[in-house]
Amino acid sequence: MVSLIALSSLLVATSPASAHEEYVVDDEQDVGLEEFLAEGLTDPFVVGPLLAGGLVVLAVIGGYLAVRPLQQDIAAFRFAMREYIEYVPWLLRISLGIPLIGAGFSGYFISPALEVDLRLLQVGLGFLLLFGLATRLVALGGLVTYLVGLAIWPTLLLQLEFIGGFAALALLGSGRPSADHVLQRVVGTRGTLYRKLDPVHDWADAFQSRIDPYERLLPTVVRLGLGATFIFLGVTQKILQPGLALAVVDRYDLTAVIPVAPELWVLGAGLAETALGIALILGFFTRASAATAITMFTLTLFALPDDPVLAHVALFGMASALLITGSGPYALDGKLERLETESEYVDATPTDASAD
Repeated sequence: MVSLIALSSLLVATSPASAHEEYVVDDEQDVGLEEFLAEGLTDPFVVGPLLAGGLVVLAVIGGYLAVRPLQQDIAAFRFAMREYIEYVPWLLRISLGIPLIGAGFSGYFISPALEVDLRLLQVGLGFLLLFGLATRLVALGGLVTYLVGLAIWPTLLLQLEFIGGFAALALLGSGRPSADHVLQRVVGTRGTLYRKLDPVHDWADAFQSRIDPYERLLPTVVRLGLGATFIFLGVTQKILQPGLALAVVDRYDLTAVIPVAPELWVLGAGLAETALGIALILGFFTRASAATAITMFTLTLFALPDDPVLAHVALFGMASALLITGSGPYALDGKLERLETESEYVDATPTDASAD
């Protein structure tokens, strides 16, 4: 849980500026990157809080690793989350399906910043995901659609999380409740007419057996997708485009909410999102990082009332999935847990004196 505490010193203060900036402002302030960095990084009232926040984060992480408090509470929380594992496919299907349907009916293509009307395609993909019908095939189709669109309209990078989301569903499948699950039950029952008519049952079973060993990589895929999105938004939408981020600070008068320099708002938000993205990619306190992300999204939606909610639904869903699954393979969390287990074993081993 350390990341929720450690990163909150940066995220809680800056999260209202952590929106997709292009969705809430039309024009950016006339300030260049070099001018912004020169002004911000030479101001002690900007650099000081940033350094202090970084030191607080490191101190909290170090303190937690040394003391490891609330271990029983954390173990109980992990156990409770594991009870929801079977619903992760449903959660991801809803998180991608609803934004696609909303985008189709609203007249934009995945990102609210891209006004391209592909209603039939997006609504079709969205409803198929919601119903859980041919989920893996639909997810692959959605991924190809996104990548083709990205090659034409780089603006789609604003919704980079769709790559990880589609890839995760293509790996995991529909789960239950879903149309796929119902049809599998029907086709698996001897004597049914559908069993005789279904042309894909044998192929689907063979594919399932091949992909089963790789389903354990689901948390890793979601971590990479969500983490890359945070890094992209933090770096490109804030640090590298300070005029855009400063326009958001000015529009919502964020310096009146917390009276600090606008440069601190922008740099704090950008660095915090980047740090959170790196933590997710590395699998460092993944559940706590996911909870921090959810908290940030929630604060943003309340602080920026005209920021489109649909633009955040996939992010909410992917962060919620990580809250349930944890880090998965290829994560620092696994190493930390092994060190913790070894430490507990050493502490529990009787010494010579105690044996006497």
